[in-house]
Amino acid sequence: MPAWHPHVDVWLVLGTVVGVYLVWCGRHERDTGEATSRRQRRAFLSGMAVLFLASEWPLHDLAERTWYAAHMVQHMAYTLVAAPLLIRGIPAWMWRSVFRNHTARRTWRAITRPVAATIIFNGVLLFTHWPAVVAASVGSEPLHFVLHTMIVASALIVWWPILSPLPEMPPITPPAQMLYLFVQSLVPTIPASFLTFGHQPLYQVYETFPRLLGVSALTDQLIAGLIMKIVGGLILWGYIAVVFFRWGARERQGWDALALRDVEADLRADLT
Repeated sequence: MPAWHPHVDVWLVLGTVVGVYLVWCGRHERDTGEATSRRQRRAFLSGMAVLFLASEWPLHDLAERTWYAAHMVQHMAYTLVAAPLLIRGIPAWMWRSVFRNHTARRTWRAITRPVAATIIFNGVLLFTHWPAVVAASVGSEPLHFVLHTMIVASALIVWWPILSPLPEMPPITPPAQMLYLFVQSLVPTIPASFLTFGHQPLYQVYETFPRLLGVSALTDQLIAGLIMKIVGGLILWGYIAVVFFRWGARERQGWDALALRDVEADLRADLT
């Protein structure tokens, strides 16, 4: 296990983001009387905590100097856990401030359409798992930071059609959400297959690192592929289940309300 040491850049970047969020929320509440809900604050801070845990010791050090499987855990944490929490935690007024510029708003609207978001997210996924890119990133902290920023940004883009809080950029319908998430669960099976069924390590740089607990580079690669395929798939199918049951609950409430109105109408008719 790598010896503990703080990653100062992680503390500075994430701490600054949290500070800006809290100060901005406080100032908005003082100026308008509109408070950011506790639920939103918890979601945002939880998302930032996930980013911190995935970017700090020991996971960051294991990902860069020991196991590619740890690298995969980082990516799952960024894309499937932190990103949706961040979108949930940022209030609508803050998103509107970010997209106040007409060009920025039009650009965001274009890249967060389902097809464009799918292409961008999975393009970044394939690029960041390309062997030459991985080899370069483990030897360069600045490049590693840029790649992680790309991953988080692409994850925010891909989750927007599901979680958008803006009525002017509404989320897609529940049936479309389930199909959209199903597609996201399929695309990663391509790189996962190369990792799982490969007969030699794709990432030769990991063969040069100390093999913690005796896990070979090939076994490490197999574990990474299984994490991407099985764990990532289960998380996405969990989201699909949540969308389905929430949709069903809303539909039942709608039918119940409609039935109640019919009963009330019948009673009025009987009384008159």
